[in-house]
Amino acid sequence: MNFRKYLVPVFGVLLLAFAWAEYGWPGVAVVSGAIVMFLLLHFNRAMAVLRRAANRPIGYVDSAVMLNAKLKPGVALMHVMALTRSLGELRTPKDTQPELYRWTDGGGSWVDLEFLDGKLRKWSLTRPDPAAEQAKPPAQPPAT
Repeated sequence: MNFRKYLVPVFGVLLLAFAWAEYGWPGVAVVSGAIVMFLLLHFNRAMAVLRRAANRPIGYVDSAVMLNAKLKPGVALMHVMALTRSLGELRTPKDTQPELYRWTDGGGSWVDLEFLDGKLRKWSLTRPDPAAEQAKPPAQPPAT
């Protein structure tokens, strides 16, 4: 069970109770203002990440290799979206755990990420095979 989602509201209520006991209504007003500022800062950051991601293709990243180097276990999906500046391509049915996302770059490499409860659990980088690329016949220009 994820206790973190319960700890923050409980901590806020305890802060409000402490402010009331020590400073009365002025203390409650100051702590309430601080809590609202905290919530607005997080909301503003989430909207900025989503605004940047809305202007990019889904599942695209500039360099899959660089993304692979920057990833760490336990980071949130929102953090990965801030790194890539795009939404990931969902590879599993909606609302199933774990969630699998893919980000692909222009060179054909991609990174598959597995999130459990919104936190990165594991990932893998896949690069195209250079021998297979050389075996392909060159594209023919259209006949005029």
